[in-house]
Amino acid sequence: MAILDRFRLDGRTAVVTGGGQGIGRSFCLALAQAGAKVAVADIDLECARTVVSEIVAAGGTAIAVHADVTDQAQVAAMVDEVVRTWGGLSISVNNAGIGVWRAAGDMAIDEWRRIMAINLDAVFLCAREAARVMKPAGYGKIINTASMSAHIANTPQYQVAYNTSKAGVLHMTRTLAAEWASDGIRVNSISPGYTRTLLVDRLLDTPEGASMLREWLPRIPLGRMASPEDLQGAVVYLAAEVSDYMTGADLLIDGGYCCW
Repeated sequence: MAILDRFRLDGRTAVVTGGGQGIGRSFCLALAQAGAKVAVADIDLECARTVVSEIVAAGGTAIAVHADVTDQAQVAAMVDEVVRTWGGLSISVNNAGIGVWRAAGDMAIDEWRRIMAINLDAVFLCAREAARVMKPAGYGKIINTASMSAHIANTPQYQVAYNTSKAGVLHMTRTLAAEWASDGIRVNSISPGYTRTLLVDRLLDTPEGASMLREWLPRIPLGRMASPEDLQGAVVYLAAEVSDYMTGADLLIDGGYCCW
């Protein structure tokens, strides 16, 4: 088979959590363009429907699914809806996440637990539910969104909960990859660097955000933040046949930030 054909996702089905905006939206569009049928899952159903409209307008196939990924029953229902609609689930992109800048001494325990619930617990719930239907098929791709913040204690912002949760995603990815390899399930992760999504742009429009940007840019060897489109090649690669010998790995896409 020609190498570019091995990147195609025709006949495969995918679900992307947090798919209604930002990096998740970009992942949905990329997977659909590569030929997959895509379930856009988000707690904001209207955002998910907007992405579905974009995919359909471009000739792809997609559905919108409402899901609170911290709720085990809703995660199971999300996976069941994909299977009921298309007969199976080939690709699970566990992308939903949140962040907050807060000094450790000022962080309430409820805020800590909320970040862990969305960034870490939910990745486990989504991966486990996806594996439930992938195991009988003997094949599947699970792709978790981690962060360069899983690799470093980046600066100058204080984000102990975010960094810790994403480091947990990295080690969970490795552990599940080893556990499920014999079932034909590959588990990998993507670690984006600073990425210009709409939500990040709003943050950077504040005085604190502008100050952070002045600190970040000189630390990035490539001299700019990522766009969501900079991450699309990675998600298609990890979802496709071409990466079938890859599991338990992390793709760090940070413009070189972690080189120094």
